[in-house]
Amino acid sequence: MKKISITDITLKKLAGERGVSLLFREKTAIAEAADSLGANAVELAPIKNVREDTIIYKTIAQNIKKSIVAIPVGFVAEDVAAAWECVKDAASPRLQVEVPTSTVQMEYIYHIKAEKMLGKIEELVKASKALCNDVEFAASDATRADVDFIISAAKAAEKCGANIITICDDAGVSLPEEIAELVKKIKASVSVPVYVQVSDKISMAVASAIAAIKADADGIKCAMAGGDALSMGALSDAISARGDVIGAETDLANTKIHASIDDMLSKISHESSDFADVSEKKKIVLDADSTISEIAQAAKILGYDLSDEDNGNVKKAIASVCETKSSISAKELEAIIAGSAMQAPSTYHLESYTTNCTNLGASMSQVTLKCGDEIICGVSTGDGPIDSVFRAIEQSIGYHYELDDFQIQAVTEGKEALGSAIVKLRNRGKLYSGNGISTDIVAASVRAYINALNKIVAEEN
Repeated sequence: MKKISITDITLKKLAGERGVSLLFREKTAIAEAADSLGANAVELAPIKNVREDTIIYKTIAQNIKKSIVAIPVGFVAEDVAAAWECVKDAASPRLQVEVPTSTVQMEYIYHIKAEKMLGKIEELVKASKALCNDVEFAASDATRADVDFIISAAKAAEKCGANIITICDDAGVSLPEEIAELVKKIKASVSVPVYVQVSDKISMAVASAIAAIKADADGIKCAMAGGDALSMGALSDAISARGDVIGAETDLANTKIHASIDDMLSKISHESSDFADVSEKKKIVLDADSTISEIAQAAKILGYDLSDEDNGNVKKAIASVCETKSSISAKELEAIIAGSAMQAPSTYHLESYTTNCTNLGASMSQVTLKCGDEIICGVSTGDGPIDSVFRAIEQSIGYHYELDDFQIQAVTEGKEALGSAIVKLRNRGKLYSGNGISTDIVAASVRAYINALNKIVAEEN
């Protein structure tokens, strides 16, 4: 039987459809779920913010072990290098040249005629091939395009080095037999594999995918979630049930696919409640007589999974605080956890930081850290001094962690009051809290971030 390559496009579909952008941990969860379920490739969303997306995508690319990691290169040759920077460290990177092929999109959205679009395809494919051996050409809105032009575009892409040709039904109104006919024509024109991205806009995605496979398509693009995309679960079920009839199989783990997708979706539903319910937090009241189990339960409500040793340290700290007050609330418990639990060796040390801010533009910060005998430095802009120093730290360590929460408060009174900062970072779904104290609230925030960062590094090591 023929092995059909499966490309997961969940990240791309959700990035274009959600009103709230995906968090870093959500993007990681999606990519890792697709990898574990047997997708042959995971497709990233187009780059929007070069600085942020590069850090996030490089992290995802390094964590994906089995699947190919693919990314669109944009529409100008200068963007190809930025896309390559995101995936070059992946075990199997792929660059995608994705351009419109229908007249309506070429002329009315991109203001380019067919001949110039062919030149653009050649330019982008050549630039991509110079950096990466695996290059895909994707014809957007192909089902509304002139067939002869698609064939010309596919041939031009193959001639310049494209390894895969993908035809996309973005309009979503094609019938299965129309998809099959287009696949046959493209297959007859090129010698490289042909993939298909169908739509479920009229509830025919599975039928269209099966028709494409019967027409000798080599790969299908689907998603675990996202609007009118072909459902990975539905496709897997169809091939599992009738693959012997159409002579096709995939690497998808059909036995666990639905449970795994449901679990993944539960991790990205942060629009309703990203943390524990506020009502549950309000119920947290601990005192000197609180037991270890009560403290552990309260910590879980806040999102922390503490060890027995950490719970013991938190209990001692609570007892100390309750010598001067009767009880503590959820907010105070978080501060205690940040300062007492998950203490770790200081891998990163703050050497210095400099920040400049003005109401006329973005803030800029430079942070210098020491890691062992190595001095590392990061420079970044941001929305205010705190944002820019956090970004500078990320740049210096070359890694992005999701900032789950950030709190600052005065712990003494007067103009020279001590400021306390709490930073909560999330790594692989787990919270790490850091605390910093200083008369300089920016310094307190930097120390809190590094404190949380050291806890992550210590546990990973």
